[in-house]
Formats: sequence, C-alpha cells, structure tokens
Amino acid sequence: MPSDKESKVKRTVLIVDDHAVFREGLVWILDHENDLSVCGKAEDSVEALRLAAQLKPDLALVDVSLEGMNGIDLTKALRSRFPRMRIVVLSMHQETLYAERALRAGANGYIMKRENGEELLGAIRHVLRGQSYVSPEFNEYLLEKISVQVGEKPSSPEDRLSDRELEIFRLIGQGYGTRQIADSLHISIKTVEFHRENIRAKLNLNSTFELVQHAIHWTHYEKESH
Repeated sequence: MPSDKESKVKRTVLIVDDHAVFREGLVWILDHENDLSVCGKAEDSVEALRLAAQLKPDLALVDVSLEGMNGIDLTKALRSRFPRMRIVVLSMHQETLYAERALRAGANGYIMKRENGEELLGAIRHVLRGQSYVSPEFNEYLLEKISVQVGEKPSSPEDRLSDRELEIFRLIGQGYGTRQIADSLHISIKTVEFHRENIRAKLNLNSTFELVQHAIHWTHYEKESH
C-alpha cells in the first residue's frame, strides 16, 4: 500500500493566516509534497468562509489569531457549514491556552507554530486519515485534567473565561484600550465594556486597574512560557 508521500491523489488544503510571509511559507512546504496541494489562501474569516464554499478543500489550516472573527469562532463556523471538512488549528499560543477550546469548537487537530515542517505535515496527514492530533504533552495534560476532582475550582483565567472573554483579556494584557479592542474585534465599545465587567467579576478583581495589571502579568507569563 502506498504511503502518504507516494500517493498520487493530492489532498487540498486551505490556509487561513493573517501574516502574508507565514502563509507563503506554508504554501512552499505543502506544495512540495506529493500528496498535498494548497488550493487557496485567506487572511481573514470572511475570505476563508467564501473560499471554503467555493473550493471545498479537504482540510483547512486555521490560525487562532485573526482580525474580526478569530480562529476558534471560524472553526465553529466551518464545522457547522462544512461538517466533512477536516480542520487543524495552528497557533503561536501554548496548547493549554487554546487547544481544548479549538477541539471543542470542532477542530480535528491543534499544532503550535514553533513546530518544524515535518511535525506539521505529520499532523495534517494524521487528521486527513480521520484521526485527531495534539502533541503527546497535551495528551498528558488532558489526562491530568480529567483526573482532577469535579468540585475543584479552576486555577487559571483560561478555565474561567469564555472564548471571547479570553480574547479580550489577552488584548488588555497587550496594552489595547477599549476602543482599540472594539475596532480590532469589530464589536461595539459597549460590548467590550460588558465583557470587561464579566472578566473582572469572574476573576474576583475589584477595579479596572486591577484587571489591567492582572491581564498584563498573565499575558507576560503566557508569552514567557512558550
């Protein structure tokens, strides 16, 4: 039986990433494989949904951090509209932050951008064979999480916040103001303020100042940990 690399049938991949240089790097890697072919490239979710409907790729490779609708929400939309499409979420963020959210949203795999080309190709082929893919380290993390007693309270912000709240929390930590967050996510200032209050309440913070300081500290820690 021929291996993936020896297969004559090329499986098509749609790349969704808002960094042009990174997109072209992925195209170069995938188009040099005998069994894979890039059928389209998108820099945002609107274009991704249009191309997915037009091109009907076998797999979508989706970045988490996109302007407007983020990669998690895009994954939900793709899974709803194209249930047979395979989806791999690609991100610079550590797996404990977004992988579980991506899988819940309907992704078939999650891989970090720091991994090498061979690891990425392996993940894509794994998912195209109908299996799921996460790193061995994240598998261990999930097993440890499952073993925790049901009544134990979550110990980190990502366990308390919704996907949108986590996104806003991260932007606050990166120094974005309310208007900048609203513009970046294409939502109203009132919606941002509503989410900020929910975040503050969930994290038991007493003021906006405490929220900003906590977000900055957490974002710095998250960046340094990968």
